[in-house]
Amino acid sequence: MTRRTLLAGMGLGAFRLPAAQDTPAMKITRIDTIYWKSRDEAPFWPHWVWVRLETDSGHFGIGETYPRNPVEAAMIHTAAAPRLLGRDPRDIDRLWADFYHSFDYQITGGTEMRVLSAIDLALWDLLGRSLGVPVYRLIGGKSNPQVRLYNTCFPHKYDFNKEPEKIMRELLDGYGIRAIKIWPFDRAAARNRRQYISPADIEEALVPIRKLRDAFGADIEILLEFHSNWNLTSAIRIAKAVEPYKPMWLEDMLLPGNFHQYRQLAEATPLPLTIGERMAGRMQFVQLLEARAARYVMFDVCWCGGLSEARKIAAMAEAWQLPIAPHTAGGPLLFYASLHLATAATNLWIQESCQRFYERDWPAMLANPLVPADGAISAPEAPGFGMEIKPEVWKHPAAVRRTSTGKA
Repeated sequence: MTRRTLLAGMGLGAFRLPAAQDTPAMKITRIDTIYWKSRDEAPFWPHWVWVRLETDSGHFGIGETYPRNPVEAAMIHTAAAPRLLGRDPRDIDRLWADFYHSFDYQITGGTEMRVLSAIDLALWDLLGRSLGVPVYRLIGGKSNPQVRLYNTCFPHKYDFNKEPEKIMRELLDGYGIRAIKIWPFDRAAARNRRQYISPADIEEALVPIRKLRDAFGADIEILLEFHSNWNLTSAIRIAKAVEPYKPMWLEDMLLPGNFHQYRQLAEATPLPLTIGERMAGRMQFVQLLEARAARYVMFDVCWCGGLSEARKIAAMAEAWQLPIAPHTAGGPLLFYASLHLATAATNLWIQESCQRFYERDWPAMLANPLVPADGAISAPEAPGFGMEIKPEVWKHPAAVRRTSTGKA
């Protein structure tokens, strides 16, 4: 019995992989970028750049990165456009590899990886739109119909250092979210120029942590962010001080790249470490995994190399029996794209969200803003990443726009 006969007998003889069989032939003919010089120039707090790829077939896809918007937009048009225009957007892996090897000659990282991330996201969005399917269907399907969320306390109604329990109560009552991320040690880092932490500094930082644990007990998870502000000695001192409050994780305590030092930190505390938000490319994540320091692997699809690279990083983490926790404290497409990856992943722990975004910013710019319920959220079923930007946003008077065309 041949494989074809077997498939036919199983009723699968007519099965075709949409991405391979049904995508129309097309070429990239236009590249647009749009950003705002200041977050205060629009009612939706913009701090990202969008890139829009359009093809001769009339299809388009949107990508995103941040936060050096003028530099990223300029590089898209000067360095990326000549390599993109006229290319077939379906060849996502080939385009990624070509860009990466080109950028590597200029020491890849920083702006180069952020630009590559934005382009890669636009290509996946375009592919999904051209096929009429959500991206999660193209990368493995629906492993997680509901994606569990935690809340990052961006400026909104209350100061988490003073009234974290009010934030947590709104999250619980309004959205069923039971996990909250705060960064109460950052003020001490600023005062002490990131060199040391005193007992008084620790006592000050423990106040909001105590408030949360006293008010909600074990009903919530507390996540602690450190923005890579500390040296190893200070980090160990902080970890020992917060151990009684049982935070879910300690995030980015040291600068990325110090993997041996991260291993020493992991050996000094039973608390789990989360690492990776500011890392780019799978090669860095190989070193992170080999250090055996992280219990959760975090990445940002707008920084690490786009959805293509994030999928590979997630697969590497799974091979090490580690869960992923996508970082989404950026623009809206970052959240939507991460949600599709989280939906398809089989080693997901939790995804970041921001109350401010779905209550204030997204309704001002998106035709279909997502809103959590019961502590979770579902990926949209619309084609591509499913994010629909209001037409007037593209025409916003303070927006900085640029277009590259050619090579039909």
